Amino acid sequence: MAKIKKGDQVIVISGRDKGKTGRVLEVLKDSDRLVVEGVQRVTKHTKVGQSQRGTRTGGIETVEAPIHVSNVMIVDPETKKGTRVGYRLEQVERDGRNKTVRIRVAKRSGKDI
Repeated sequence: MAKIKKGDQVIVISGRDKGKTGRVLEVLKDSDRLVVEGVQRVTKHTKVGQSQRGTRTGGIETVEAPIHVSNVMIVDPETKKGTRVGYRLEQVERDGRNKTVRIRVAKRSGKDI
């Protein structure tokens, strides 16, 4: 089970974008990388051609490149700083039977993520 998921608010802790925050757009499990909104932006040169919805204009685009998962931390909902992630086991009753559920918890404040 991954500690960082799509939609989480993260802060970059190392690299050229250190200190920037953004929302996780995509998680690439096989390479341990994330695509974060507004972070690790690179320029991409595109050729004029045809796409499925008509003609595509060429030029220079800026896109988000993947960043390694070890270079980001989840933002604590209470202190708004980077925090590590822990888990708390909780018994939940569903359809008349008990089920154990893992809930992600910010280690800095103890609040649920």
